[in-house]
Amino acid sequence: MDFSAAIFDLDGTLVDSNTVWEKIDMIILQKRGIRCTDDFVRRLTAMTYEDAAEEMHKLGVKETTEELIKEFNSLAVHEYRHNIFLKEGVRDYLDYLKQQGVKLAVATASPGALYEPVLRNNHIYSFFDAFCTTDDVGKSKDYPDIYLHAASVLGVSPSECVVFEDVLKGIISAKNAGMKAVGVYDKYSEEDIITIRTAADKFIFNFFEIM
Repeated sequence: MDFSAAIFDLDGTLVDSNTVWEKIDMIILQKRGIRCTDDFVRRLTAMTYEDAAEEMHKLGVKETTEELIKEFNSLAVHEYRHNIFLKEGVRDYLDYLKQQGVKLAVATASPGALYEPVLRNNHIYSFFDAFCTTDDVGKSKDYPDIYLHAASVLGVSPSECVVFEDVLKGIISAKNAGMKAVGVYDKYSEEDIITIRTAADKFIFNFFEIM
């Protein structure tokens, strides 16, 4: 694919963090005496903060979405600082893109308190030219706004961008933004793998495949 800018999701795409979110979701639910199947928790892990909070509300969790997001982040800070690592081939691919002069951005639902330490701990923070979150645009990844914002910050047109995402809604929103999209395999999105393959311009199991 021909592109001058690459925009990367964080969780499940750059870093293998969804196991941590499964653990966090279990802690939050068990704290409130709510028992769920392992399958439900795995599905919850693949959701955005907002969607996960909505599902928890359906189970009887009383806290607001904002309160739940704060709790998610509080539990996650330690893990992101110390215990989350890159997915296969990430550092090599980022280094390759930088050598080609490609501009790089992170587009994530995670706040700076999470994305910055995990990227620094894995020594890839300096690769990126921009960091954008859903808070910056006030909309989740159900909408293309975060990708359009990232393109604007990088100073490129949407048609010059490729987005790397592990979740179907991210792939669809990237395409709706007028960008190319690469689906990245993550076991927590496996139930959507056929649809992701169809919606994306390319699908990879690891970043060595695309170099």
